[in-house]
Amino acid sequence: MPIRTSEAEWHGGLRDGQGTMRVGNGVYEGAYSFTSRFAEGAGTNPEELIAAAHAGCFSMAFSAMLADAGHPPTRVHTTARVHIDPVAGGFAIMKIDLITDAQVAGIDAETFQQIAGEAKKNCPVSKALAAVPEITLDAKLVE
Repeated sequence: MPIRTSEAEWHGGLRDGQGTMRVGNGVYEGAYSFTSRFAEGAGTNPEELIAAAHAGCFSMAFSAMLADAGHPPTRVHTTARVHIDPVAGGFAIMKIDLITDAQVAGIDAETFQQIAGEAKKNCPVSKALAAVPEITLDAKLVE
């Protein structure tokens, strides 16, 4: 299996410094700073990249599991919201909200919710984020 790699470089102190992050083969490269991470400054931050990874992983896992159950989706759209909060000794990711909607023909709501829950539990990024105290799921079946 492939090994995935990303890079980050930081210059300066925490509050006045700045850095860049580069994902994999360079398909994304962007700036980050204290304000882009802990306020509303320009640039990205590690938590947005975690959110993108979780949304992408969940969408793929959910799609695969729906298809395996005989209900291939037309589309799955997921938003992940990562909450970073102050805790004793610094900051921590305390919660992730997964919000998804999917177009799936011929599936009942109970089966849809059951498969969504399994995808949340079993996608590789969810497993990697098991230390996050709370990961919520709001799954909507769209006709």
